[in-house]
Amino acid sequence: MTWEARDSPNVLVLFDVDGTLTPARKTISPEMKELLQELRKKVVIGFVGGSDIDKQKEQLGDDVIESFDYAFSENGLTAYKSGQKLESQSFISYLGEERYKRLANFILRYIADLDIPKKRGTFIEFRNGMINVSPIGRNCSYEERLEFEKYDQEHLIRKTMVECLKNEFSDYDLTFSIGGQISFDVFPTGWDKTFCLRHIKNECFDEIHFFGDKTHKGGNDYEIYSHPSVKGHSVKSPDETMQILKSLFFK
Repeated sequence: MTWEARDSPNVLVLFDVDGTLTPARKTISPEMKELLQELRKKVVIGFVGGSDIDKQKEQLGDDVIESFDYAFSENGLTAYKSGQKLESQSFISYLGEERYKRLANFILRYIADLDIPKKRGTFIEFRNGMINVSPIGRNCSYEERLEFEKYDQEHLIRKTMVECLKNEFSDYDLTFSIGGQISFDVFPTGWDKTFCLRHIKNECFDEIHFFGDKTHKGGNDYEIYSHPSVKGHSVKSPDETMQILKSLFFK
């Protein structure tokens, strides 16, 4: 689908995934998918999420690279434009093996000493451009995910852990971003979701919109939501995303 055929090819609309296009860690609804394809006839669309492309395929469909004009995985550290892969970046190349090992060991010791109701598996998930840290472990069930989210809201497990890591690794120039229900991302400062904007700096977009649910300060959508060149839209669910899209682009 060529951009020139769109009603407004100079408008780009970007979306967070979890909580914005899909319920957390769930799949996209047929209604949302249909609306996005109608939207794509009008503007250029893309998604930007912290997960790797395989997880985004699970949620958005195996054809996700072809059904979006831009696919920004890991905040854009792995990126695709019109189905073609763009230059990527590496967290381990930035940090180095020895410094990464010190960080990983500290995190695992911290979680080992953490007294929470349940622990499962995959406490550190290594990605190309970041690591994702989960005190309960990413292998928890959906019910356990909801249980931990509620527990974390009361006991601030993730927030307390992030503050500890900030103090311990203040010389690493890292950003710690709480998102989703059970985890937080760790990446070099500046490698938040605004990183994806580097891939479009030479494009002729007059408007860039972004939809996200973690738009508060400290949330993993905050930096791009509040970026001066972006029109941010804060949503609480995929249903609200669809409502705002219809009011903006389907009048």
